[in-house]
Amino acid sequence: RAGPSRVGFLERFGGRRRMRAAARQLMKVFVTRRIPPEGQAVLAQAGVCSVQQWDSDEPIPQSELLAGVAGKDGLLCLLSDRIDKEVLDAAGPSLKVISTLSVGYDHLAMDEIKKRGIRVGYTPDILTDATAELTVALLLATSRRLPESVEEVKNGGWTTWKPLWMCGYGLSGSTVGIIGFGRIGQAVAHRLKPFGVKKFLYSGRHPKPEAAAEFGAEFVPLAKLAEASDFVIVTCSLTPDTQGMCNWDFFCKMKKTAVFINTSRGAVVNQDDLYDALVKGRIAAAGLDVTTPEPLPPAHPLLSLKNCVILPHIGSATYATRNTMSVLAANNLLAGLKGESMPSELKL
Repeated sequence: RAGPSRVGFLERFGGRRRMRAAARQLMKVFVTRRIPPEGQAVLAQAGVCSVQQWDSDEPIPQSELLAGVAGKDGLLCLLSDRIDKEVLDAAGPSLKVISTLSVGYDHLAMDEIKKRGIRVGYTPDILTDATAELTVALLLATSRRLPESVEEVKNGGWTTWKPLWMCGYGLSGSTVGIIGFGRIGQAVAHRLKPFGVKKFLYSGRHPKPEAAAEFGAEFVPLAKLAEASDFVIVTCSLTPDTQGMCNWDFFCKMKKTAVFINTSRGAVVNQDDLYDALVKGRIAAAGLDVTTPEPLPPAHPLLSLKNCVILPHIGSATYATRNTMSVLAANNLLAGLKGESMPSELKL
């Protein structure tokens, strides 16, 4: 019969063995960046996975990404992480779920992912309001020349009141054209309507009469939208059809007094053509929250123009939105690992 010391040894040994077994049973997850604390807490407290993380706010080097995903069951990534065939091959057959901290998914090699039977979670809806607010802010900053005006105050250019100095373009009585009348496009229209916009136009793959009814918005071809709008706002997704859609021909159809705003994806715009359109006076001004590449090099020609306002892709950048996105991304990942229904799963 075992004495007290023997029993204590067996209990300690058995406890360590159970801990090692539990550790072996935990599924392995790789997170490609620091994420907001609320999402981090969800993963830490779940008790179903061990988390390895690239502990930095800066992008993970490709070599570290390939090493990090090897043998993992789940991957939580960002929009700036290109998850291509090389990454999927490095992960191997154990990878069963990818959760992206974004509503967009053009950084994911969807054909390869579908072929391998990997589930994908994303974060739609959550960032709609924040992105719509930023779109309106960017439109106003661009059309009313706010960055230029601030700079004039700082550099001594503000000397006296002048009738036409720093004049821009107002929304009252204007026609606003929205390319991509989805959740964000509609949220932008909802926020612009009280400014006294006279008419809303929209274009996309198909008309949305119920959504458009609230604004009296008219579904028109892209060319007509360009010709008739005082403000052109791009909120569509990036697809083969929309890539490079806003090019020289498009800008030449716009009014010379029109303002162009893009908060969708940088690749929707041909930036060389946009630069030429701004320099040659084909359009009045442009505001971009998205560019190609990101970040845009400081010496890029667009950054030399006073009539081009460029932001560093901050459409969803409110504390509440980013935290909520991280929680949803974490819950999508955990549900995928457990074989359960995800809160927001991309249907492949």
